[in-house]
Amino acid sequence: MNQAMDFEIPSSVRDIAAKSVDQAREAYNRFLDAAKQANDMMAKSTDVMASGAREFNEKAVKYAEMNMQASFELAQRLVTAKDLKEALEIQNQFARQQMEAYAQQAQEMSRLVAQSAQKVNPVSQY
Repeated sequence: MNQAMDFEIPSSVRDIAAKSVDQAREAYNRFLDAAKQANDMMAKSTDVMASGAREFNEKAVKYAEMNMQASFELAQRLVTAKDLKEALEIQNQFARQQMEAYAQQAQEMSRLVAQSAQKVNPVSQY
């Protein structure tokens, strides 16, 4: 009973096992490649998003500076107004100009957001 069994694995079984190992290796390599590609895409998206956020923030600061400068100019003009009628005209003119400026600024900021989103997730062209 303690005799070692001489059992030979048939070559067909070895071939199947070898093919299974090869297929598993190929599947693993494909998975690894896909994971690397996903990681690269994520890194690129993060870079694009960071670049877009930086540009957005720079524009926001620029617009804030422009709007503050316009407000200081308004204050300077109001100080020199000779009467209430002139002060109201100055204020109305400022309000119109600022509404136009705000609309243009909002449009530009929306464009930047859309542009960043397009860079992060471009639509396929077929």
